Amino acid sequence: MTSEELLELLELIQREKCETRTREIKSANLGCPQRLYDTLSSFSNQDDGGVIVFGINEDSDYEEVGVYDPQDIQKKINEQCLQMEPVVRPQLTVVEKNNRFFVSAEIPAADIVDRPVFYSGSGRLRGSYIRCGDSDERMTEYEIYSFEAYRKKYQDDIREVSRAPINALDHNLLSNYINLLKNNRPNLSTLADDAIYDLMSIKSGDCATVSSVLNFSPYPQAYFPQLCITAIVVPGEKLGDLGTMQERFIDNKRIIGTINEMLDGALSFVRKNMKNSTVINPSSGKRIDITEYPILAVREAILNALVHRDYSIHTEGMPIQIIMYNNRIEIKNPGGIYGRIRVDQLGKIQPDTRNPVLASELEILGVTENRYSGIPTIRKLMKDSNLSEPLFLDERGTFTVILYNDTEPTDNITVGEYFSVIDFCRTPRTRKEIADFFDIKDVSYAIRTRIQPLIEEGVIKLMYPDKPKSSKQKYYADEK
Repeated sequence: MTSEELLELLELIQREKCETRTREIKSANLGCPQRLYDTLSSFSNQDDGGVIVFGINEDSDYEEVGVYDPQDIQKKINEQCLQMEPVVRPQLTVVEKNNRFFVSAEIPAADIVDRPVFYSGSGRLRGSYIRCGDSDERMTEYEIYSFEAYRKKYQDDIREVSRAPINALDHNLLSNYINLLKNNRPNLSTLADDAIYDLMSIKSGDCATVSSVLNFSPYPQAYFPQLCITAIVVPGEKLGDLGTMQERFIDNKRIIGTINEMLDGALSFVRKNMKNSTVINPSSGKRIDITEYPILAVREAILNALVHRDYSIHTEGMPIQIIMYNNRIEIKNPGGIYGRIRVDQLGKIQPDTRNPVLASELEILGVTENRYSGIPTIRKLMKDSNLSEPLFLDERGTFTVILYNDTEPTDNITVGEYFSVIDFCRTPRTRKEIADFFDIKDVSYAIRTRIQPLIEEGVIKLMYPDKPKSSKQKYYADEK
């Protein structure tokens, strides 16, 4: 960063008085901190990198104490960076303020194939860190494995299942798949079935692979009891809420079977437990059933979890979770985002595929298109249903999709709303009363989109026009 940017950062720190996910503060007025390794590792292992600011004493209300020697501290910082593996190359900036010197060290994000970056003196398992909020936390063995799996292109979906000989697979399911393969892949049509088993990773040696067990075994959970879906309905908006009879769950089910059977079972569970409403089409007079969530969006979220979850030995004891709350449904799958893609890029660029053989088998079976259209489809279906944007979270080894059932307010006031709010405001109303009337949580948004257009028309008036932002402000309808 430039000297001007560092000065601005110093001012920002004085206003906010805190560290962040990308900002670490060190005093360094008496010498260079001895252990920067944890922060060097955590900043290098996240996509945004980070900056360490030297010369501020966090324990003294973020007092600007300056560094002991701007020249020597740069040397000491570089010495510690050279002990990282791979080596960290910081960008150092020095600035003078009020006769004191301050130093910043910008730590760039390492390429994903070079992660995890760790302190060589502690080794990969003990020296790899990740940033959580404003703290550096040691990576779990699984988090370290995730980087290694991507770097070395492990294919856990085709690892051998030693307890599952190829003849233990369901003959009808497997025969149907082979026939579909031969019909859709002309190059395979002349090959013997056994040759296809090897070529398409249906087996490894004399044993079935993970993907073939999950798609063609009569009971996959005999080999992997936790490669299933657990689904619950919570009587509230958080785990631990109790129902009227003190029950923790309104419904609770373990969903098992092949990938396709689990998908169907999960959709049946959601259909059974989500609310439905019926409206009358004003044009045709026909009844229209509207589900709480668009079922196709739910299907895409569950299918994505089944296809893209981690099937390594590190997570084979973790089921996919479906949790239905009063205001949302959450689908959680073991294994964070795979490869280079970030959460904000989901649905915009083509991602790396964690389980390419499993995805290909499901494409041939007609379960999925395998065209990376799942997340754009979820977003569109939620928008078309006038529901809030879906939320996607990547949380230290777990990927979560959250679908909310609250209606997303629009900026346009309808004809019905136009007359109803006028009638409602025959009695002067507060901002909060108006927001509640429209069932809009954001009070400012409710006033801006529902009341302001009517004020501009002269239909709604302010009780205190000279003080439009008064906390006592009320709105009323002009009697004319």
